[in-house]
Amino acid sequence: MFFVLFVATSLLLTWLAARRTRSAQDFYTAGGNLPAWQNGLALAGDYLSAAAFLGAIGMYLGQGYDSLVYAVGTLAGWPLLMLLLADKLRALGRYSVAEVLNARFDDRRVRLMGIISSLTVTVCYLIVQLVGAGKLLQLLFGLPYLASVTLVIVLMVLQVGLGGMLATSWVQMVKAVLMLLCALLLSAGVLARFDFSPRLLFAAVDQLSHGQALLPGKALSDPVDALSLGLGLSLGLLGLPHILMRFFTVADARSARHSAGWATALVGLFFLLNIVIGYGAVVLVGPEGRFHDAAGKLAGGGNMAALHLANLLGGAGLQALVAGVAFATILAVVAGLAMAGASAISHDLYALWLCHGRADPRREWQLSRLATLLLGLAAILLSTLFQNLNIAFLVGLAFAIAASSNFPVLLLALHWPRLRVRGALAAGYGGMLAALLLILTGPTVWVGMLGHPAALFPYANPALFSVPLAFAAAWLGSRTDGGASPLTPRPQTQTLQQTKTSVPRASSTSQQDPTT
Repeated sequence: MFFVLFVATSLLLTWLAARRTRSAQDFYTAGGNLPAWQNGLALAGDYLSAAAFLGAIGMYLGQGYDSLVYAVGTLAGWPLLMLLLADKLRALGRYSVAEVLNARFDDRRVRLMGIISSLTVTVCYLIVQLVGAGKLLQLLFGLPYLASVTLVIVLMVLQVGLGGMLATSWVQMVKAVLMLLCALLLSAGVLARFDFSPRLLFAAVDQLSHGQALLPGKALSDPVDALSLGLGLSLGLLGLPHILMRFFTVADARSARHSAGWATALVGLFFLLNIVIGYGAVVLVGPEGRFHDAAGKLAGGGNMAALHLANLLGGAGLQALVAGVAFATILAVVAGLAMAGASAISHDLYALWLCHGRADPRREWQLSRLATLLLGLAAILLSTLFQNLNIAFLVGLAFAIAASSNFPVLLLALHWPRLRVRGALAAGYGGMLAALLLILTGPTVWVGMLGHPAALFPYANPALFSVPLAFAAAWLGSRTDGGASPLTPRPQTQTLQQTKTSVPRASSTSQQDPTT
């Protein structure tokens, strides 16, 4: 019942949004007039995936204290996003990472680099979410994996292809509220078992685990790897395309900053509640035999810890609510990723790169819908190929490329006047290749997947090495580039409300402004 209710709500919001989506700008930015608090909710919803909910609670049960580094690393990125990028991105009035770079450099090579980096991050993250969705529906309803993934993709194509950014934003808002509601219910249920005293809860955790659950474990045993993980999570957030797109849906730079502030508060509250829920699972679910199989492993795997805790606290009703919200979470994040991918194909690749900014806006809008469908079909194929593999490395790869390629190039393009074309290319491609190479030769892939006895690169997280390398490459490339000074990025002179029926800026500048 919860599952059907959430799907029906998603389709209703898509239908309402489709009636208000009449132009390419509506499709990409929801008209550019979302209030800051609504966009903040959507930002939080876009970021809080099933991994932040089911995965994090399962990590508390399996690794205890070590899971805190994910919460702290993620949360640290939001103030940085607000201070370094949010208002400047919105002031430019662009739609995507590639278009921001296009505002600074009139160079096809830089645009292509931004497109490749954004699509790589989006596709890696999309595969992870789809595999999670397929496994969840397979477990809950007994559906075949392919049918589960296809159902998610059909809903995603309808939502993004018809309703665009507005439908995606509304679904994200509803999903964020539902996730916070579930977190509040579960944390209240846990604390009720300990007379609403966090002190008693942590005393029970300490007694049960002999203090081990409240101390750093294997994942944080190496300070270099722990620091690299935290850096990758923090800076990776600043390079995720589906997060950065959200700053173009508000009216001005001030609203963009306020959106990031709202998102910071909501994500911080959610991770704070997750600490209570996670350690509650350690005390309540861990010793409970009925939630484990004959081998002593948690039934359904670690990701099902939240569902077992909900069953223990509130019976089948609360468990159904949490399962339904988990599915809504995956659907909403998949839609956000598809929106970023469709934008990269139709707007960045077609309109900016192939058509040199002179694409017909009606054809571009039609292509964005076709791109959503093609992206969905590719995602079904790739997620089916990866369904039986350990895909944890794809999450690390997505964040590593976002932190090592998108973030350095964006930060320097917005803040460093001396950045040249060669420097931007060196930072983008250098950071991307370094992150990919270090992930592939690290222990996760080289040892865990390929079976070699020892890793060529000793750390599972490459950000501590690949991010400085990208900045060094940008400096060296800019110093050795003897070309002319790049264009200075100019804010869009018209407001989004004044250009509601206009084509995207990059598609019209070459016709309206001869200096460009």
